[in-house]
This record gives sequence, C-alpha cells and structure tokens, in this order.
Amino acid sequence: MGIILYMVAREVMILVFFKRQTEGPPITNSLNKTLSNLSLSDTLPVTLKKTGASEFIPRSSPALHFSNSTSPLTVTAQLKNSSPTPTVPTYQEYVGGTTYFYAPPEAVSNDEEVVSNAAVTLYPGTPAHAKTAMAHLAPNADTSYYISNQLRLEIQHKNNLTLMQPDPNLCPDLPLEVDNYHELVPLEPLPAVPKAHLIIPYQTSTYKATHIKTGMRYCLRRVHGFRLANSKCMVLVDMWKKLNHSNIVQLREVFTTKAFGDQSMVFVYDYHPDSETLLARHFSSPEAVNGYTDSFSSNPNAPRPYSHSKNSLLRQQHTSSMLPETTIWSYVIQLTGALAVVHAANLAVRVIDPSKVLLTGRLRLQLSSTGILDLLTFDSSSNNPLSLIPHYQQEDLTALGKLILALACRSLIAVQRDNLQTSLDLMSRTYSADLRNVILYLLTTKQVRSVVDLMPMIGARYYSQLDTVQYHNDILQSELAKEMENGRICRLLVKLGTINERPELNMDPSWSETGDRYMLKLFRDHIFHQVTEDGRPFLDMAHVIHCLNKLDAGTHEKVCLMSRDEQSVLVVTYAELKACLDQSFAEIVASTHKSSLE
Repeated sequence: MGIILYMVAREVMILVFFKRQTEGPPITNSLNKTLSNLSLSDTLPVTLKKTGASEFIPRSSPALHFSNSTSPLTVTAQLKNSSPTPTVPTYQEYVGGTTYFYAPPEAVSNDEEVVSNAAVTLYPGTPAHAKTAMAHLAPNADTSYYISNQLRLEIQHKNNLTLMQPDPNLCPDLPLEVDNYHELVPLEPLPAVPKAHLIIPYQTSTYKATHIKTGMRYCLRRVHGFRLANSKCMVLVDMWKKLNHSNIVQLREVFTTKAFGDQSMVFVYDYHPDSETLLARHFSSPEAVNGYTDSFSSNPNAPRPYSHSKNSLLRQQHTSSMLPETTIWSYVIQLTGALAVVHAANLAVRVIDPSKVLLTGRLRLQLSSTGILDLLTFDSSSNNPLSLIPHYQQEDLTALGKLILALACRSLIAVQRDNLQTSLDLMSRTYSADLRNVILYLLTTKQVRSVVDLMPMIGARYYSQLDTVQYHNDILQSELAKEMENGRICRLLVKLGTINERPELNMDPSWSETGDRYMLKLFRDHIFHQVTEDGRPFLDMAHVIHCLNKLDAGTHEKVCLMSRDEQSVLVVTYAELKACLDQSFAEIVASTHKSSLE
C-alpha cells in the first residue's frame, strides 16, 4: 500500500513538470500546492540504493543513475488530495525498485535548450591575448579564478586611503566642517615654519575631505591668507571646471572660507588615492634635489660653483639609475596630450613642475593644481581675463622642456641656465636624438611654438604607447571577467541565504519549510552539505559553482534532492528551482515594502 501511495505522489509531481514544459515557463503555484500536500511524518518504506555525492541526472540519459553503494534508503510520501490524469505522453524507467516517469525528448524544444546552454556563463579562463599582456606587463601574475593578488592589494590600499578617518589628536586645529565638506585628513605634512612654494606665491596645504551630501571624497587645496579682490577671474574657473581630460585632475569648485581661522581660498579637485609627485618618485635623493652634499658645510643652501654643479651632474649620471627612454616618451605623450586640450580651450596650465605632476597609477600622469595661478595672479586692472593666455601657453612649453630634461638627467640642477648645454650633452649619451630634438624645440624661446608641432617629433612612439595601454586594458578586462562571475554567484548566495532557515515571514513560522522554500532548502543541502559514503564532508568547489551556474541559468537539466532524514527524494529541474527562488525572494521583497508603507 505504501508503495502505491508513493508512486501516485511521484507521478503527480512529474506530470506537473511535464505540463509546464508544454505550456511555457515554469509556474510555481501548482508545484507549491503539490508540495504543501506532502507529509513527511509517516514512514512507508521503499528500499533504494543510497546516493553518493554526485546526484545529478545527466541530460543525455533520461534514467536516474545512482551510486553502487548498498546502504538502504527509505523514501516515503503520502498524498492527501487527488491529482488530475496526465495529458502529456510519457515514458517510464524502473530503477532501484522505483518507477520514474519522463517526458519524451521532443517535449522540450531545441531552441529552449540552446538558450539554456548559452545562459550557463562559466568563467572560461584567461583569454590568450590577456595572457600575452600579463606576460608582457606582469610576468609573475598568478592564474586563478579570483582577482590577482597584486591588483587586489593595490585596490585595497587605495580603498584604505580613501576611507581613512581623521585623528583629532594629530590634527587638533582642523575644523570639523569646511563649507560642504567634513572629515578633513591632511595629505601632506604641514611645515613648522610657514613658507610659500616656488611656483605658488602663497602657503598651501592639501586635505582629503568627504562631501556631506554625496559622500564622495575630494582633494581640497587650501591657499592660506588669500582674499579674492575681483570676481572677473571666476570666468577662468568656470572654463577649468568644464575641461575634462584623462591626464588632468578635474577641478570641481572654488570657494572662500574662514573655517581655518583666516581668509582662505579652497580649490576642490578629484581625489586620487595613493598618488605621488614626480618630485617624490624620481628626485627623492638629496643629490637629485640639491645637487650637492657636503657634511662639513655649515650652510648646505649656499651657492655652488659651476664646476661642482657640472661634476654633480656627472656623478648623478653614473650613480643613479637612468629612466628608460620608453618611460620618458610615455610621460611626454601624456603631458603633451593634456597640454593640447588645455591650449585648445584657450587656457594655460602654468604649473608644469615635478611637484605638481602626479603619478596616479602605473606610468599614469595627471596635472594637478590647475587654475590656482589664474586666480592668485589675476590682474584686476585688465578688462580681458584671457589677454595673457598666449604668453602663459609659451611658458607651459618651456616648463615642459625643463621637466623632460630634468627627468632625463635625474637632477633638478640640470635645468639651470649654466648647466643646460652640459645637461643636453649628458642626456645625448644615453637617449636618442629624437628626445634631444624635442627638448631643444621646447626650450627655444625665439619663435612661437605650438604643442601640435611635437606630433611629428614623437612619431610612431604613439603606437607604442597605445599598445601598452591596450595591453593593460586586456589585463583589467580579464580581471573584471573573474569578478563579474563572482558577483553573479554572490547574488545567488545572498538570495538563498535570505530564504533558507528564515524563522518566519508574514506571521508564518513554517514559511521556510514548506512549498518552494522546502525545495530550496534541499537544494542548499545538495550544494553545500554533501557527504561521502563514510560520512565525511564532501568539499568540491567545482560542484558548488557548477550547481549555482545551472541555477542562475535555469536549465532544464534535472537534479535529485534528498531530505536530511532520508525520507524523501525529489527530482526537479534547475528551471523550477530558479522559479522557486525568484518567487520566494519576491515574497520577501514585497513583505519588506509592505512593512515600510505601513
């Protein structure tokens, strides 16, 4: 009698599935009603073979295959209400003492199978072109299904810097709020004795701050003790705010404040964490900065004789590691690209200096502090704020030539007037004539120069720079593909974790143990709680990923689910499981919205 009741219950569940296959997408209402009518309290023994860790039903074979284990398994079910007679043609298989009913192969269209197979988006591995890029730029990169350790550490370090909070003990004088910004963190140590920069004629300080309304982080550059005398210069600020380029730190807004205890002008820029200037990267040694080191001198800032300056250049040429020429050309291409955009907008940078050019990534340059000198040195007697822009553009080209020469010689004294010829001769020994011609053109002030004229001098090196950028883009695309799959599976796990073992929903304490939720609970056990024949946990990441991918795709492949007490076995498809998952999660979302409205 028990066998007959079980067979009737199994037939009803399978026939509901057949009806869905012919009518369209799975409908969970009928399956919910059928599952809610199943009682797992009574025991009507039917002996089958115990399933092992792999309980899948292969797509190619309609029969259910079990392992060769001889341990008995009791499967019971009692049907409370009768079910209609099946209307879909079926065929049956007798396996292990139980009859299983299946739809004929033509019941599922080929189009549905093609779509289902395409939806299983397993990560195919690193593409061949990305492997080539990794070997070119990162030969020690690991090959795994997660983001590479080096890139992960870089991103985590930048995130830590972005989320850094201010320490009131270290900076007790910082205001809590400045205009619409708070959580100010100094980005550079404040000097004990206030002093002005060589380029900016006022003392400045830089902070990371958080916008109160948006929560975005920005860089605030404060100009101490400056009062804006004329508002005509704000025309230049508006022009800078509209200028957007990948090698320029974006200017967002400018405002005056008394929050620091004086009249200060604050420039708000985009924040790029873990950035450093070219001065800190390539001119950090005392020899590179000062060009002279004398332990017996009472005044290290005293003027140096020309002979010593020349000798220091020679020592720098031999002792320090010279920059690769490809690196210098990369800097030239990026800086000239930024200058071309700025000059085309009828503006001038005016701050091309090693202390104002930032390295925000791997060989990624960005011009910072733009627009500051336009306000600080604005001539209020002039009716046209743009009248001196052509002159400043010529100064930009001269400053660019000095910067390239200093990078080639790895010394700041190389750009002094008395050392120019010596510096050019020294850099000619290491670098090509093309780089020398670029520097000579930029340092020649007897003619009107244009940044566009540098294009023929750079020539085919643009292709090399573009090739490097595209290689790096291939690496990032490959890493993004890994995280895309991880994020997709994470969303599935969040939904399953939200549904499974929920204490109650809508005052129903048995919500997670009935209907669709009970089937999802068995599927959760099928994924994560598999055991071997001797009871040891079965851990296989491939099994977990394989099942979750099929669930996300909603394939028509069947899976065998077994209850924890080994009293029930359900054969369902991943399409039914996905429909159950979506509907159950939709109920939780609807209940959440309902509670918030009440």
